[in-house]
Amino acid sequence: IASCLVGSEMCIRDSLNIDLEQVRRLVDSNELRAIQIGEGGAWRVEQQELQQFVDDQYERRHRESLLEQAEFSDIPELNG
Repeated sequence: IASCLVGSEMCIRDSLNIDLEQVRRLVDSNELRAIQIGEGGAWRVEQQELQQFVDDQYERRHRESLLEQAEFSDIPELNG
């Protein structure tokens, strides 16, 4: 991520290990904040926005994990 000071779609794709269509969906949904340079120009994602996206994904996964644990916490067979 650090190498993408201002990331192009290709740089974002490589950093996140996803295809270009997924990058475009993330930008279109505003999950990944980006700006378009000029009319019909290239999309750019600043390094801090990419890092924030990754941090948000870690936080989301952490919360999902806590929820999964809570859902099964009242089952004695699973809790020893």
